[in-house]
Amino acid sequence: MPVLQMRLATLSAAFIVFAATTSGALAQKKYDPGATDTEIKIGNIMPYSGPASAYGVIGKTEAAYFNKINAEGGINGRKINFISYDDAYSPPKTVEQARKLVESDEVLLIFNSLGTPPNSAIHKYMNSKKVPQLFVATGATKWNDPKHFPWTMGWQPNYQSETRIYAKYILKNMPNAKIAVMYQNDDYGKDYLQGLLDGLGSKAKTMIVAEESYETSEPTVDSHIVKLKASGADVFINISTPKFAAQAIKKIAEIGWKPTHFLNNVSASIGSVIKPAGYENAQGIISSAYLKDPTDPQWKDDAGMKGWNAFLDKYYPEANRADASVMYGYTVAQTMVHVLKACGDNLTRANVMKQAASMKNLSFGGLLPGVTINTSATDFAPLAQLQLEKFEGNTWHRFGDIISGDVGG
Repeated sequence: MPVLQMRLATLSAAFIVFAATTSGALAQKKYDPGATDTEIKIGNIMPYSGPASAYGVIGKTEAAYFNKINAEGGINGRKINFISYDDAYSPPKTVEQARKLVESDEVLLIFNSLGTPPNSAIHKYMNSKKVPQLFVATGATKWNDPKHFPWTMGWQPNYQSETRIYAKYILKNMPNAKIAVMYQNDDYGKDYLQGLLDGLGSKAKTMIVAEESYETSEPTVDSHIVKLKASGADVFINISTPKFAAQAIKKIAEIGWKPTHFLNNVSASIGSVIKPAGYENAQGIISSAYLKDPTDPQWKDDAGMKGWNAFLDKYYPEANRADASVMYGYTVAQTMVHVLKACGDNLTRANVMKQAASMKNLSFGGLLPGVTINTSATDFAPLAQLQLEKFEGNTWHRFGDIISGDVGG
């Protein structure tokens, strides 16, 4: 072989070796605490007890969904280790459980922990530790603040957008309405209230004739409902969690008050709110939705609903299929799996947040047609669309267009 050819052959061989070693280096697996070749450790905090215990079913649904993923081979060959603790909807307990998950269990991230006050209590801690506080189970507007809290992201449509939509509906259809508001006296309730005030604008002062706040430590909200009826209001805005929402619906019927009743989406579950309150007492209530209602017969032959039912048949047969929280847990768990799959072998906390902030027109079987998940580096609000719905008979009936919320971080 001529000298020149030999040199070229040697250079080619060297280049091939270099290229192979370089690509090998690029393809190296990257892990932060909570991730290995065989496992992804995910933390979660839920109110399995206490005043918001109706939401505990969300954590149970997520555990069942991750069991399904594991049974099917896991995520890129890794099994999910889902560690879920009870905080009884008590912020001091949330802090304790978050520290345990991050510092003792060494999870990769905390996923879908529930409630505005509980998540507020660990907001700064999670960001100082640079551990993802991902897809929190609360619609507070403040979770969409990537500039100041780059490790925290919401999931569901935010509360202020929802009550702005109700305000627009009231201004258009009931311009002379006298509005009574009941809200939970914490960040969750106040966020919803702020959206209503902003939506009504200058009319808020004249249209809102009564406001009552309640504490989660109160046994019932009956006395608040009686006071609100006495105001002469013909519109009632019900900003409450499931236990208190059901009480309010029953008490309104009991005292013969007949306002146009708006119920916040987080308590629109037929299984945990409407059924306990009595179908006959809930007729005509208006709420909003972004997920398919499992009790709605129109989804009987829907592929997404069939997939949901097949999952429950095998992995969570005891689930109450009329409880909207089961559909919520299923769909947010699918979102988490999507992000982890997108991470590939780079399971660092920074890459988890990067992939979570890179979702485009993502759709799952449980979302209403036309509702999609979208995020970016400057938009940490995955879902921003809702459709109004009215309770008639024994199910919700959607009406009007899919409406986008218009509130940023």
